[in-house]
Amino acid sequence: MKAILCKEYGPPEKLVYEETERPSLDTGDVRIRVRAAGVNFPDLLIIENKYQFKPPLPFAPGGEVAGDVIEVGAEAKGFAAGDHVIGMCGWNGFAEEVVVHRDRALKMPEGMPYEVGTVLPTTYGTTVYALVQRAHLRPGEWLLVHGAAGGVGSAAVEVGKNLGARIVATGGDDGKLARLKELYGVEHVVNYRSSPDWKDAVKSITGGGADVVYDPVGGDVFEQSLRCIAWEGRLLVIGFASGTIPSAKANLLLLKGCSVVGVFWGAFAAREPETNRKNFEMLFDWWKAGKLKPAISHRFPLEKAA
Repeated sequence: MKAILCKEYGPPEKLVYEETERPSLDTGDVRIRVRAAGVNFPDLLIIENKYQFKPPLPFAPGGEVAGDVIEVGAEAKGFAAGDHVIGMCGWNGFAEEVVVHRDRALKMPEGMPYEVGTVLPTTYGTTVYALVQRAHLRPGEWLLVHGAAGGVGSAAVEVGKNLGARIVATGGDDGKLARLKELYGVEHVVNYRSSPDWKDAVKSITGGGADVVYDPVGGDVFEQSLRCIAWEGRLLVIGFASGTIPSAKANLLLLKGCSVVGVFWGAFAAREPETNRKNFEMLFDWWKAGKLKPAISHRFPLEKAA
């Protein structure tokens, strides 16, 4: 089979498209013919050896796929050849075939396009876990979403709205923020690059501070978020797209009575597969009701994935 392979750590230019061996199938696994594979920030980190998962070389990046089941292990109950599924593989997704354990496969709703299914795990899976299980977001609460024009950020806007939150979306590009208003009906947007006092704008909009902060950016945005969070607020640590891992000032946590909450969806999905499955059932219901419309910016054939 063909795959995009990382044979040495480095930038995407070092990836190669070539023939490789088919992965072996254990009794609890399903083999998927990949029809679409999502591209996410962790894919860049993993090929540069900067991610928490470090697969042995050579490997294919690509942590999420959608496709058709073509082979089922003896203990992979509930799946059959021909099923349309989402596969949460972690890596090896940029290939013609991938093997995942049955707990890491989800049947797609009837009519869902492969390209929609494949973008759900990393961005929307992370977000539902963050807002439901970690933040316990309640209807009517203020949700501050940083990096809202990015993958996980835009997912947080959609999921937050479906959970009944009031949204303040931030970003560093006025054009992208305007697009958020157009796509998702976001009323409140703040540019944290052109507005040095953006935290004051957030406090003004929310009437004192955000109940939940969704932060995939890190760096200075993290610290400033602690200055515009509400009493007993929850700051969700999603990632560090800025490249800087911040530290929390304990005096701010004390004064705000707030919590800093880590979000590691990959570990959650592995440890609590049934809860993760229920989260995706909620996502599927929203999609069927027209309440979930993932924005897909680019499409490439496998050989152009690098």
